[in-house]
Amino acid sequence: MGVIRFLGGCMIFSGCLGLGLWYRQQFGARIKVLRCLEHILELLASEVRYGRAALPECCSHLAADLQEPFREAFGEVGRRMEENMGASFGEVFREELGKALADLPLQETDREDFLRFAGQTGFSDSQMQLRAIEQSAQLLGATRERLEREHGEKSRMAVGLGAMGGLLLILVFL
Repeated sequence: MGVIRFLGGCMIFSGCLGLGLWYRQQFGARIKVLRCLEHILELLASEVRYGRAALPECCSHLAADLQEPFREAFGEVGRRMEENMGASFGEVFREELGKALADLPLQETDREDFLRFAGQTGFSDSQMQLRAIEQSAQLLGATRERLEREHGEKSRMAVGLGAMGGLLLILVFL
């Protein structure tokens, strides 16, 4: 009977500790995705600035350099804009990238900050397009920096609470 209790206690403790470790990993994954989104916006800005390309062309160019799920989404934006079915760049970009961002560990505000510039792409002036892209990048950067500052504390707290919760459950059940 004692061995079964001991094994049950080990299972409870490891499950709670695992939950704390999972939360720490999810928090780090969000920061990693935010870095990736910032990098994508930097690439878009450099294509507009130095390549003097329109945003739909930029998407086609960038598709080859990006990893999934962004490669497929950017390729689809470029393809749909070439077909010219009457939808604006902003609508197509929001729709295709919204699908790609849906499964990533982001909050809704992160997605909106990334997609914000797409709603402001009616400018024919490339400088205005650049400002809109850079503004989105700054919003994402501010969020990422805040999360990086909090990451160490929250990670330790998540793991600690998981371990302490497991110990509490062991005491309650045994």
